[in-house]
Amino acid sequence: MFRIKLLLATFMLLGLFPLSAQILVNAPEPADNPNLAGNSPWTAICAGVGGFNEYYINISWAGTANSANEFILELSDANGDFTNAVELLRVGDQNTNTAKEFDAEFSIPTDTRGQGYTMRVRSTDPANTSNPSPAYHMYYMDVTTNINISADGSGVPPGVVCATGPITLQVDNVPNPETYQYIWYMSGSPISGETGHTLNVNTSGMYYALIDYGSICSGSGNTDSNIVDVTIGSGGQGIFITPPTKNILCAGETETLSINTTDPSWSYMWFKDGVQITGETSTTYTVDASNANFEGDYQVEISSSSICNERSAPITMSNADDFTVTMDNADNIVLLPTQTETLSVTTTAISPTFKWFRNGIELSGETNSALNVAQEGTYYAEITQGGGTCPGTLKDSQTTAVVVPDSFEIVIDYAAAYMACESTDVVLQVQTINAILSDSSKIDVTADISSDFTYQWQLNGVDVSGANGTSISLTDTSENGDYTVTGTISTYTATNNTLSVQLLTNETLNITSTGTVYCNASDVVTLSTTTDLSGETYEWQRDGIGVNTTDSAFDVDAVGTYRLVLDRNGCPLISNEIIIQTLDPSLITLDPSGDIVFPEGSSRTVTASGGTAYRWYDANNIEISTTSSLNVTEEGTYTLIATIDNCEITRQVDVTYLDTFKIPNVISANGDGINDQWVIPNSYSNKSDINVIIYNDKGEEILNEFDYKNTWPSSSMAFPKQNMVFYYKIRNAQEVLKQGTITVIR
Repeated sequence: MFRIKLLLATFMLLGLFPLSAQILVNAPEPADNPNLAGNSPWTAICAGVGGFNEYYINISWAGTANSANEFILELSDANGDFTNAVELLRVGDQNTNTAKEFDAEFSIPTDTRGQGYTMRVRSTDPANTSNPSPAYHMYYMDVTTNINISADGSGVPPGVVCATGPITLQVDNVPNPETYQYIWYMSGSPISGETGHTLNVNTSGMYYALIDYGSICSGSGNTDSNIVDVTIGSGGQGIFITPPTKNILCAGETETLSINTTDPSWSYMWFKDGVQITGETSTTYTVDASNANFEGDYQVEISSSSICNERSAPITMSNADDFTVTMDNADNIVLLPTQTETLSVTTTAISPTFKWFRNGIELSGETNSALNVAQEGTYYAEITQGGGTCPGTLKDSQTTAVVVPDSFEIVIDYAAAYMACESTDVVLQVQTINAILSDSSKIDVTADISSDFTYQWQLNGVDVSGANGTSISLTDTSENGDYTVTGTISTYTATNNTLSVQLLTNETLNITSTGTVYCNASDVVTLSTTTDLSGETYEWQRDGIGVNTTDSAFDVDAVGTYRLVLDRNGCPLISNEIIIQTLDPSLITLDPSGDIVFPEGSSRTVTASGGTAYRWYDANNIEISTTSSLNVTEEGTYTLIATIDNCEITRQVDVTYLDTFKIPNVISANGDGINDQWVIPNSYSNKSDINVIIYNDKGEEILNEFDYKNTWPSSSMAFPKQNMVFYYKIRNAQEVLKQGTITVIR
């Protein structure tokens, strides 16, 4: 009977951990298509020809599939990646198949094109995934007729293309041709690296293409294009433009260009700078210098059905009147009293002569390329071209305004980004000098005369010693104030604007505190600074709001973020911040945490952390240690008082000797007070990190507790049978520590 009961208990214990169905799904394998006579399992998929897209796959497994299970066939991308796997089929009626394999039909998506596709099978109940299959060539060939290539995109298959320069062949009868890859051939050899739907051709040869459906499927795609015989370069006629009498023309002149040889079967086109001249189809073309922009490179091209197009070398025609005139001085010149200014021009004209004009009136006798001026006005030069080429052609230079100002204005500004009470240094500079004319208009003359001024910077109306340049550098708060600059030149003193400067001191303001934890209303945390606040204007702030303006040492009465703000020359000098927070008891931790159990006659050490001081007391309230660690050798309740700044936190540790009895497997829940509860050793009970689980004879969980208090079963729990068997597990986070049975005797 004992053996029978033991065997029964063992079976019941196993029943607590039911064996869930396990399954091992095999990688899918190609299968024979039963609808095709004499077919064998496929080795590659070349779908789409005649609309065919019917393939079979063999799915097999080992183990047991549950009734709700489905087998799912998935397809990777062309690189074998299943991140975005495509579902090809789903089968849910084969779970009772005793052979544990079946063939199923599938089709590939119409955008499948590549040589690295793999497949796998997933089961859903239980969940498992097979290894991937080997990689297969898979192509859906939605184009299975001859493609057409041409150089003009017309769709007409040319046999011969002649061109004087590179051309582009393109596939022109396939919708969205850029979505395919192609194999291009020149004179029977594949062109490496060319896979797009266009091909740049700069070498003569026989060209054709086909859609790339891979090394296995391309042959059955029947997409071979027409063959195009391309000839690039000279057609062998050796044409050129007869050298003209002159290729530099003056205004109104003409020159006729003509081809050196003609043929009645040829057609002619004329080009200027590579662009066809509309309507010019004769053997000659007249260049007319009366036309604007006539200058350029001219060519003639011949064409015929019996020859390749041929274009001549260019002939360059130039404009003799196209010389340049450049004014060498500024557009605006300020003329100061008793001074003169020099204007000058340069030109590319042949044998030029010069005339100067002021306010539109010629200046008698001024025939040089330079002119000295001593009065205001608008000046320009007229240049006439001499020599044997187009003499008499003239051009005017740009104008120069020479002004005598009524006054000057100096604009000063910050040389770089500046923020009042934030910047600790700044440079002020002369930014602009304007000449103010009699009509109150302004001319920027900074570049011309800024170096001719003498300067004096002032702070609050007082000269700054040594500050006589176009800029002034300020680095100290003693230099704060309003700045101007006086600029003088000749008899003029310029007006100027004012810039305010308010620098922040580079001094550091530091505060400290007697603690960072605010315990209660009776607790005192004091903030202070080593900076002397006597006679200063300052403010203590909590969370950015002022809370005290009178105490150099401030007693905190609330939690928050504190800082000190000191007025320095009208700017706020802000200290570091100190965060005062409420007391958090969890700041004090014990290792080990919770109650301590150890065998009698040995000892254990408990260590506290997180405090600034510690005091340990035994059960008689006698202080036994002032260090962070306490070595205990006897049972009892020990008390720790840990200090954080001015705050105290109390913790108690219960120390008990390790129970030496074993975990009981029989209890008598009859209410007599003896052995009514399942009491386990204290190495497992009352432990927050120990999980106790109890199951009934059906494997149903009836208790699942951490920190088990030896209270099972409760007095209200009913036991319908005389002797009932239960099962238990005792585990921690990593492993099962104990397991067995509990027999309850009534």
